[in-house]
Amino acid sequence: MQIVGNGFLARNLREAFGDRFPEVTAFAAGVSSTSVTDPVQLDREAEALYDALRRCRAEGSTLLYFSTASFAMYGTTDTPATEDGPLYPPSIYGRHKLALEACVRAGGGPHLVLRLAHVVGPYQRPHQLLPAIVKQVCTGTVTVHRGAHRDLLDVRDLVYAIDGLLSADVRDIVVNVASGRPWPVEDIIDGVAKRLGSAPDRTYRARPVSRTEVSLARLHALVPGFAGGAPAGDGYLDMLLDRYVDRAVTAATH
Repeated sequence: MQIVGNGFLARNLREAFGDRFPEVTAFAAGVSSTSVTDPVQLDREAEALYDALRRCRAEGSTLLYFSTASFAMYGTTDTPATEDGPLYPPSIYGRHKLALEACVRAGGGPHLVLRLAHVVGPYQRPHQLLPAIVKQVCTGTVTVHRGAHRDLLDVRDLVYAIDGLLSADVRDIVVNVASGRPWPVEDIIDGVAKRLGSAPDRTYRARPVSRTEVSLARLHALVPGFAGGAPAGDGYLDMLLDRYVDRAVTAATH
């Protein structure tokens, strides 16, 4: 696999796939925070993607693009959001990602677009969700937005999904990849604080409820083994925090 980028996803993909899938170029050089609105950063991602699309078209290779299955794309959902449903992204980041998805589809070559939940794993950067929560807990003060939920996904489950999709030669489609369970952010904070032996002060801010649940029906149909892993089970959050809180401490403090 050819990989564009050097960040969290890129490093995990290199370790997982190495020389497998040489016909695939994974574009893992995009903006990695849903809060980004800086046009310079967004333009940088777009230009890098255009270059990757041109190379893929010239080489006849597949472009693997990572979009978002977060609130930024789907907003708050009453029913699990499907890949083909109507979309009204509520944020600049979501609108940016949707526009780049359209560029990928119009690029003239084989492609696969994955809309990702909040992926957790080694090599995360300080601004990403789990390291950012860990940093706040370590400082002793946490800001809690009432009603906020986040779907967390182990990077190992993402790798499993990518492996299954590429091995089955799935192309030219958009697929949600998530755990399928949005967790209250306060539950995530509680879990981090417990593992760090901390009792941080909490500042509460009122905001409209943000709870995004996405449909995994397409993913389960294309990669049946993903459902067998039951990533949305009751123990999934504890498993993630047990595995990655210590790593997130390192990310948050460096």
